[in-house]
This record gives sequence, C-alpha cells and structure tokens, in this order.
Amino acid sequence: MCGIVGLFIKDPALEPDLGRHLASMMTVLSDRGPDSAGFAVYGAGAADGVKLTLRAPAGFDFAKLMASLRERVHGQVDLKVIGTHAVLSIATADEAAIRQSIAAMPDIAFVGAGTRMELYKEVGLPAEVARCFALDRMSGTHGIAHTRMATESAVTTDGAHPFSTGLDQCLVHNGSLSNHNAVRRELKREGLTFATDNDSEVAAGYLTWRMRQGASLDQALEHALDDLDGFYTFVVGTESGFGVLRDPIACKPAVMAETDRYVAFGSEYRALVDLPDIERARVWEPEPAKVYFWERPA
Repeated sequence: MCGIVGLFIKDPALEPDLGRHLASMMTVLSDRGPDSAGFAVYGAGAADGVKLTLRAPAGFDFAKLMASLRERVHGQVDLKVIGTHAVLSIATADEAAIRQSIAAMPDIAFVGAGTRMELYKEVGLPAEVARCFALDRMSGTHGIAHTRMATESAVTTDGAHPFSTGLDQCLVHNGSLSNHNAVRRELKREGLTFATDNDSEVAAGYLTWRMRQGASLDQALEHALDDLDGFYTFVVGTESGFGVLRDPIACKPAVMAETDRYVAFGSEYRALVDLPDIERARVWEPEPAKVYFWERPA
C-alpha cells in the first residue's frame, strides 16, 4: 500500500512554502500508510559544512551531547532539536571525528546526512509526524515524503521511510523488491552497510553505490531497471535533483503534475489538489520504465 509524495520547486518564491505543501500532501495519504511517516527537505546549507540528522529517545539530553562534542573539535558546532530528532551542523573537516564520537553512544541513531538535506521520520499518523517536526514551517527547494503501511516487517521508526545511504541522497518507495536479499549481499561486499532488513533501504543503497561509481541520479535509476526486480515506484532526492521511476509493469498508482513553478508527484491525484494553480498544471501518469528527472540550476 503506502503513499509517496514529492515536490520540486522551480520558482524560488515558492520555497518558503515547501514544507506547508509537503505536509498537506503527506497527510492526505494517511489512509495509504497510517503506521509511520517521514520526509526529507532540502533547504539551506554551507558549501564547507554538513548536517547530520540524529534520532534519540524522548527526553534525551542534547545539550550534554553538544558540550561533549564541542570539546573534541575545533570548528563551529550547532544543534537544532525538533521532537525526537536533532540536526547537527558542523564543518565537513570535523565530520569523521563527530561520527566516531556519536557512534560510541548507543542511544543515538544516524538518520541522514548532507550539505542541504534534513531527514525526519517517526511512528504515528502522518499528520502527527508532520506536526511533531513542524514540517509546515520548513522551507527549501525540494522534498519527498512517505506514509507507511507495514506489510512485511514490524512498525518501527527504523523501518519508516525515507531511507538515506549517501550524502544528500534519500529514497521513498511504494512496492516490493523480490531480489533485495541478493542485492544486499552484493552491496555489503562493496562496503555499504544497512541498518534494517527493509527492501527499500537496499534500493537506496543500490543508487548510492551507482552514484559513487560516477553515475548521475538519472543514470543510476536507468541501471536499476536492469538490476532490481519486483514492482516499485521510487521517488528520489539528491542535493540538486529529484527523480521518479516506476518498474516496467507499473502496477502501483502514480500521478505527476508540472507547472512553470513546480513539479509534483503523488501516489494519488488527491495529494496534489491543494497545490497552487493545480487546475492549470499538466497532469499525467508517469510511464513504466521511464526515468523522470529534474535538477536545480548550479
């Protein structure tokens, strides 16, 4: 089942409203995935910095964590706490030392990392997840979101989407991969690590591996058509781009809309109806086995 949405802003005047629109789109698809939800937003970032999204148990003392980290690095360390998550902004040069320090803390989980990407996910109704993280107040150039109905694994925060296995890269998925265990074994031999048994994390890892080999996002998605078996719709974000791919059978529902101000994706059209000027948008069903890709200007 599951519901996925994505929004890529072409008109900078709409960037302050990205989170508000994404929250509405995600919430509309609650009945497709009522057990957990998550989203990634690509906002502002420093060229020489990285943002680490972390998750901790309720009541965790992030102030104490900050004090500990500031003793170990020489650069600036900033922390933004939102619900059970926190975004740690640091100099790229300090990333390895910070990661090593946090890895020794059993209560902290890495959710995602990137120059511009912040990633949040939790168990609960999509509207509650959006409200917990104040999604409606976030701004940026693009974002993707997912509402999950767990059918093959437990309802956990780790199992919620999006999945991120590379810097500024994340994926949401509706469907099921039939060869994910074999692909996971191959990717582990290539040095990738996985936190869950979820097939969607394998899809994210596969794209990360392809992009590390020099492929662009659209090229990595083309390769996925040959290497990933099953039925799936992927919506993927990178620091500069937004991509969509359906498998060759395309049995999962999908609809897209484009105006001169934005590109939007939804599992169902009703997720798009509140977007600006939707009545004048070009609306279509993405074709099977065709990569759709948009990228912001450099």
